[in-house]
Amino acid sequence: MNNIETNKVVAIEYEVMDFDTKEVVDSNIGSKPLEFLIGAGQVITGLEKAIIGAEIGKKLEIQIKPEEAYGIYRSDFLQEVPKEQFEGIALEKGMTLFGQGENGQTVQVMVKDFNDTTVMIDYNHPLAGKTLLFNITVLDSREPTEQEIISGGVGGGCGCSGGEGDHEHHGHKEGGCCGGGGGGCGCSH
Repeated sequence: MNNIETNKVVAIEYEVMDFDTKEVVDSNIGSKPLEFLIGAGQVITGLEKAIIGAEIGKKLEIQIKPEEAYGIYRSDFLQEVPKEQFEGIALEKGMTLFGQGENGQTVQVMVKDFNDTTVMIDYNHPLAGKTLLFNITVLDSREPTEQEIISGGVGGGCGCSGGEGDHEHHGHKEGGCCGGGGGGCGCSH
């Protein structure tokens, strides 16, 4: 059997749970495998480390602490923003919005709370501070294509960001990315 190595493209099937609550937060079981280039930083550090050396066909159960997943929860990632910046959006506590960061990248935020004049938004990744339990099946490993080597990864990625620094917020509609909709379980933050 082949073992997974750095600079190889790996395909996995996964289910991710919050270790404490056992709630499933993401899964691709029964759908397209997640492919990524080992060593390119396309997935969280703990997932990448756990897969290196694994055998194709092997099932793994991996517990990943916040420091090697989506980071510790940071209260300095909370920001109070004037409610007028959310004009036309029916705000709900806990809803996910997308905005634009200083560097022009899309950032995902959660509405923590709001009143008549301000909105408290949270730039922490929704899985920040959580220990994650991954159940993974390593499906395949292959050499990267020339394009994957040039671009430094497989596919376009989901565009998730960890919320570093100050951010401008322009309300975009709800949507999912890491842990819930488009980019896969382990996209890096």
